[in-house]
Amino acid sequence: MKKILFLTGFLLFQSLQSQNTEDAWIYFTDKPQAAQYLANPISMLSQRALDRRNRLNISLDEKDVPIDNNYLQQIKNTTGITYLAHSKWLNAVHIQGNENDINNLLNLSFVDHIEFANKNIGTISRPQPNNLQPNNKTNTRTTYDYGASYEQIHMLNGELMHEQNFTGQGVLLAIIDAGFIDVNSADIFQHLYQNNNITDVYNFVSHDTNVYQFSSHGTAVLSTIATQSQGEMVGTAPEVSIALYVSEDISQEMPIEETYWTQAAERADSLGVDIINTSLSYQDFDRPEYSYTMNDLDGQTSFISRAAATAVSRGITVVVSAGNSGNTSWPKIGMPADSPFVITVGAVDNNRIKTDFSSTGPTADQRIKPDVMALGQNTTIYNNGNIQTGSGTSFSSPIIAGMVACMIQAYPHKTPMQIKQDLISISDRYNQPDNEYGYGIPDFSLYQTNTVTEITNKGITIYPNPAKKYIHISKQTDYQIVSIEGKLIMKGKTRKKQIDISQLSDGIYYLSTPEKTFKFIKE
Repeated sequence: MKKILFLTGFLLFQSLQSQNTEDAWIYFTDKPQAAQYLANPISMLSQRALDRRNRLNISLDEKDVPIDNNYLQQIKNTTGITYLAHSKWLNAVHIQGNENDINNLLNLSFVDHIEFANKNIGTISRPQPNNLQPNNKTNTRTTYDYGASYEQIHMLNGELMHEQNFTGQGVLLAIIDAGFIDVNSADIFQHLYQNNNITDVYNFVSHDTNVYQFSSHGTAVLSTIATQSQGEMVGTAPEVSIALYVSEDISQEMPIEETYWTQAAERADSLGVDIINTSLSYQDFDRPEYSYTMNDLDGQTSFISRAAATAVSRGITVVVSAGNSGNTSWPKIGMPADSPFVITVGAVDNNRIKTDFSSTGPTADQRIKPDVMALGQNTTIYNNGNIQTGSGTSFSSPIIAGMVACMIQAYPHKTPMQIKQDLISISDRYNQPDNEYGYGIPDFSLYQTNTVTEITNKGITIYPNPAKKYIHISKQTDYQIVSIEGKLIMKGKTRKKQIDISQLSDGIYYLSTPEKTFKFIKE
């Protein structure tokens, strides 16, 4: 997010000060107490976090271990160095100082390397990011009167997930944003407090728990996910639990905000958060020499993109807005949307057409981005005391994040990368992705929440869906299979009440019988 400072005198002071002061990350060589922490994991992670790791079969490692306090204190006590923040995942400290004082830190035996935010001083190192059962449903059906938010949910057929009682219940979602003005006082959010669904709050900019200030941007983001005001506005995950974190400093645009974001993600991990939504994007900073170039959009260069990849490796699904610079001199996505491990969300209008402002790909290493799309123009939000509309990928991202919460409720044993692949596979451009729409708009009528999904009409049932080798059908009948582009692929008459689809390429197809046309996925 870009900010404008209006105090000219303060800007002049900052400019003079910045001539001698640089931002840098100091990376440590090791974590001397790693063995002790790994032998006693409850000393560093909550039981919910450990349960999530066990459920997803993700092992603990040194990234989970806190940064060494002795190393940290020596940095803090160094003359000429100002400590700002640190990250256990990247084993790094964010500091400020003049170039010589910072370089002198290399004399400390535990300092591995230094990464200056100033691109004119040194080359940023590029470490590689980590590689990375259905839930039982109840028989009750949840129905909502969505009011003004119906269009943004119906575009995804998200109401079908809600009708199956997948509403995000039991899932913990963290929003990392700029502020949440009115969330603690507005009537539309009171159910979150009455049901104890706000589980944690912290402001990493002011280092306190006051998140209900600075900005209402996070308020609007939250409203697309967790409202449940019948007949007025309902979010995509109305029963989800929420953690609210502030990492964006609205008074400036500086690299420290990447580190604040990382601290928020680490706190989210320690609490057992399942999903992070971040409607923030970084590329240009107040000091031009700190800014990223398009060559840096590789998912590995920026501090925040590496942190986001680490979050995914811990078992957290990360959903990120693509950015709103599609019609500017920087038309591409920003960071951390460039990470191959996050779900990057662009924006369409009510006609399913990409908005001009929605940022595009590809990444520097020629990967497709964004990943999926959702409504981001004239989106229904709550802001400044009213239900109104707003535009931006800031809102299409949390719409998807809420639906991801419903997916995780349905399939709690799926890893973030499996969830991402599922989301892509049900999107309408799955077979023809591009760097404007990614894989398209997800259709949750295709997301199956049973191992065998039955689709019935006039006595006909087909299953499973998705299918790998055969589609089973409850009666012998004539059929045609047509691609999503409308091309006839095969036709015939069912034998033994099944159709061999093993020769089909993976993707979305239509199966037509004289009575009914069904949509299915071949995987």
